[in-house]
Amino acid sequence: MKSDIEIAQAATLKPIAKVVAKLHLTSDNLVPYGHHIAKLSANTIQMLQTKSDGKLILVTAISPTPAGEGKTTTTIGLADALNIVLANKNQQAMVCMREPSLGPVFGMKGGATG
Repeated sequence: MKSDIEIAQAATLKPIAKVVAKLHLTSDNLVPYGHHIAKLSANTIQMLQTKSDGKLILVTAISPTPAGEGKTTTTIGLADALNIVLANKNQQAMVCMREPSLGPVFGMKGGATG
């Protein structure tokens, strides 16, 4: 089985402009950090605050399973499931994660590893 770092290095990143296009946003709505990472601009956040159809789910704390399934795995699984359910309604779910744990990249597990 490949290690986490081998999987990450083999991944093909999509340009962030293509990712946000699925959300009906353009590169004008972004503050880019290269071609693959961006933040939403302050103007975009203000514009989106006027919409009443958005929902927010916070995954803030969880006791991980022995296999290491915690907040990151739960968040990604939840977004995938919501996108399947919402596909028939022409809606989408979006995930925003601060930073996945870096411990597994360095071969460590546990609370203080990142």
